[in-house]
Amino acid sequence: MMRTVFRSLRHMKIRNKLSVLIASIIAVTFAFTFLVQQYAFSIYDRQLYDKSAQVLNLSSAAIETKLARIEQMSYDIIADIQLQSQLLAIKNSDSEYDLHIIRQKVIDRLLTYAGSEPSIYSIQLFDSRGAENGAGNVTRVEPGKIERIQQATREAEGDMRWFFPEAPDAALISARDIRSFSNTNFDLEFLGTLLIRVNIGKIAQQVSDTEGDLILFAGEEVIYPQKPLFSPQEVLGSLRSSKGYFTQEFEGHTYFISYTRSSGTGWTYLNITPFNQIFERVIFIKELVVIVFIAIFALMIPLGIRFSRSLTRPIDSLIARMKLAEKGNFAEAHLPSAEESALSMDEMGLLHRTFRLMVERINTLITENYANQLLIKETEFKALQAQINPHFLYNTLESINWIAKVNKQSKISSMVESLAFLLRNSISMKEEILTLGEELEVVESYVTIQKYRFDDRLIFELDVPDELLGLRLPKLTLQPLLENAIHYALEPTIGKSRIVVRAELSDDDLLVSVEDDGPGMPEDTLERLRSGELKARGKGIGLLNIDERIKLAFGERYGLRIESEPGRRTRVIVALPREEGE
Repeated sequence: MMRTVFRSLRHMKIRNKLSVLIASIIAVTFAFTFLVQQYAFSIYDRQLYDKSAQVLNLSSAAIETKLARIEQMSYDIIADIQLQSQLLAIKNSDSEYDLHIIRQKVIDRLLTYAGSEPSIYSIQLFDSRGAENGAGNVTRVEPGKIERIQQATREAEGDMRWFFPEAPDAALISARDIRSFSNTNFDLEFLGTLLIRVNIGKIAQQVSDTEGDLILFAGEEVIYPQKPLFSPQEVLGSLRSSKGYFTQEFEGHTYFISYTRSSGTGWTYLNITPFNQIFERVIFIKELVVIVFIAIFALMIPLGIRFSRSLTRPIDSLIARMKLAEKGNFAEAHLPSAEESALSMDEMGLLHRTFRLMVERINTLITENYANQLLIKETEFKALQAQINPHFLYNTLESINWIAKVNKQSKISSMVESLAFLLRNSISMKEEILTLGEELEVVESYVTIQKYRFDDRLIFELDVPDELLGLRLPKLTLQPLLENAIHYALEPTIGKSRIVVRAELSDDDLLVSVEDDGPGMPEDTLERLRSGELKARGKGIGLLNIDERIKLAFGERYGLRIESEPGRRTRVIVALPREEGE
C-alpha cells in the first residue's frame, strides 16, 4: 500500500507535489499543535483526577474506618463474657419464664452497644432457639434472607460477612456466628447469629460533600445509594485497574468519574463530577483551535496551488520543447520561445538557455550512438556464429541414446542419459540457485556415470531427509565435491572407496557434507587449503570457487568447512542458510 502511494507521488507533476507538500506541512503543524494541546489537557485531566482521587481516598478511608469500628464492635459483642453466659443459659434452659428474663437481659446488653455508634440502625441477635433479640431501630428481616445469612456465616467459620442493601431495607448488614468459649475451653457450640444493621447512607453523607456524588459497588451489587446514577454493569468495563478515572455519558451529559478499589473489602468507590461544567471553557478552546486550522487550511491550499503553477509553467514549456526534440524536430526545438525571452536569470532561465546548446549537439550524439550500436550488434552476431549450438549436442546424445536402446545396450543408454542431464544442467544459466533435491539429481547422474567407470569399487550412500529437499543452495555445489572425493580417494587406490552425502539441520543452518574414507590430508596441507594458498590440481570447479559463490549468495557466515584425518577420511561440509525455494 505504502509503495503504491510513494510511486504515485513520484510520478505526480511538480505543481501537484508542491500542493501536497503545502497541505502536508499544514496538516503536520495542525497535528503537532493538536497533540500538544491534548497533552496539556491531559495534564489538566490528571490534576483534576489527582484532586478528585484525593477527595475519594479521604472519603473511602473514612468509610473504611467506620466499617472497621463496626467490625470490631461485632467482635466485641460475640466475645462479651456476660453475653456468652446469657446465650448459653438460653441454649440450656427449658423454662419459658427463664428464657424471657434472659432474653430481656440480652436486649439490655445489646442496647449498650447500639447506643455507642450513631450510624447503626439496630443490633439483632438470633439465639440458638431461633428467637430474635433486637436493640435500636429494629426492622424485621425476611426469613429467606435470614436463612441465607446464617448459611453464609456458618461457612465463614467465625469471620464476619457483609450483606448489601436490598429493597425495602436500605441497611448494610454485618453478620457473624456466635460460638461458645469459657476461658481456655473453646467448645465452639453454636449460640446464635449476630446482625448489625448499618446506616451506610449516613456514613457516606458524613464523608461526602453532596448526596449522590459518591457510589459504592461490590462486584455488580450496589451498596450506596439505592438508586445510583450508573449501574455497575455500565461502568465495570471502564475499571481497568485498582484506581483511575474515565468519562461516562448519561442522558446527554458527560461525567468525570474517578474510582478506587479497597484492598480491605474489595469494594469500589466512585466519585462523580459533572464534566460539562468543568470542561466547558476547555472544550470551547479545543473547538476554536480546530476551526482556525480548518480556515487556514482552506485559505492556504488555493494560494499554494497558484504559487506552484507559477513555478511549474516554465517547466511545462521546456517539456514541450523536449518532446519536439524527442520526435527528432531539432530545428523547432532549438528556436527560442516568447516565454523564454521573458524569463529571469534564475535556475529555470538558465535551464532554458542551456537547452538550446544541448539540442545543437544531440544529433551528433545520436549519430555516434547509432554507429556504436551497429558495431556492437555485428560483434555479437560474430560471437554467436563462433559458438557451438548446445541443441546440436543434445540431439546428438539423444541419437546415441536411441541407437543404444535399439541395440539393447542399457549401460550405454544410461550413461548417455546421465551425461545429457549433466551437460544440460551445467550449460543452462536460467537458475543460479537450486533446491537441494534438484542438486542431488545432478549428483546421482554423475554417480551413475562413475559407477560404470569404477564398477563396484565405488560405494555411494545418500543420507538426506525428505523434509530438507526444498532448501536452497548454489548450482553445482555438491557435484564438484563428489568429483574431488573420487579423484583423491578412489582413483589413487585399487580397492573400494565409500563416499557418503549427508544433510542435517544445526540451529538455523543447513549442513550438507561429502565424506570419503580416502587417505586424508596432513595438517599443514589442510591449513594451506583452508587459507587458499594451495590450489587444486584438477581442471574442474575448485573448492575456493564454491566457497566464494556461497558467500556471495548467502553471506560471509556461510561456506565450506574442511575436516580431514590422515589415513582415515576427508569430510567437506557445506554450511547454508535454512531457506525454502520455489
